Amino acid sequence: MRPLHLSLAVLVAAVWGINFVVIDFGLAHFPPLLFSALRFLAAAVPAVFLVGRPQVRWRWIVAVGLVLGVGKFGLLFTGMHLGMPAGLSSLVLQAQAVFTALFATAVLGERLGRTRLLGMGTAVAGIAVAAVDEGTSGPLLGFALVVTAAALWGVSNIVTRKAAPPDALNFMVWVSTVPVLPLLLLSLLFEGPEADAEALRSLDWSGAGAILFVAWVSTVLGFGAWGFLLRTYDASAVAPFSLLVPVFGMSSAALVLGEDVSPLRWGAALLLVSGVGVTALAGRRRAARAGTPPPAPPVARSLPPADASASRTPSTASRPSPTR
Repeated sequence: MRPLHLSLAVLVAAVWGINFVVIDFGLAHFPPLLFSALRFLAAAVPAVFLVGRPQVRWRWIVAVGLVLGVGKFGLLFTGMHLGMPAGLSSLVLQAQAVFTALFATAVLGERLGRTRLLGMGTAVAGIAVAAVDEGTSGPLLGFALVVTAAALWGVSNIVTRKAAPPDALNFMVWVSTVPVLPLLLLSLLFEGPEADAEALRSLDWSGAGAILFVAWVSTVLGFGAWGFLLRTYDASAVAPFSLLVPVFGMSSAALVLGEDVSPLRWGAALLLVSGVGVTALAGRRRAARAGTPPPAPPVARSLPPADASASRTPSTASRPSPTR
């Protein structure tokens, strides 16, 4: 990769990692489901008027919007609201690569192979170590919700592979239109109209900034840059940079939020990131030898999204593209 593009890949990973800290700030201003709805609203408008018409069938857009937008991000934001640390959330979400491989085996008939099984076992061991660490210092319910969010991200990866969108940014913007109303309805039902109204009345620059960063910087600009890199280089050259997301996530959470990163948590990070890397890269080597499209890259991303928005990352028929 050219040095400029190498820097761009690292920058996107940094943005997606720091995004978890921004989510934590946003949750101080909004109930989690309302915050998620506002994030997707800001990501969709006005971008939806600039990216052109959808390039895949609406059934795929709706399916990914519900699974990724309502399910994954709704659970992620709620888990963090219940006390799941931002840095640990950025790490645990990487388990989506393991879930993606499992679902691809069950639904798409892909073979795992010994190397990928070893990588998945290592990643699961990392999740177990993280669960032990979190069980001694925080609520296990929040941890369980984030793990479930990672599983739903894996489901959305499989659906996106079936959809095979030719333009990741176009697809993500249209997907962002789907979760807004369901999340608003769920917020009214579970968080209450009083809490929503109070959050909107007390909206200040920091709250608005959190929404705009998660929606525009992490989702629109992040996915736009990542899609450019995937169109320019082989996915096997780009995807490993997603493993930097929890590094930036945990580091920024420690620096900005003062989160304590225990030796046990660093051990969990080493196991999980190593396992995800082995799982993803082994799958790409197998696909390359077989002459078939490689599986989705292990991005967190947020929707990551990752967030995450959304991140968080599905693939097309010819090249994988991030979802976060």
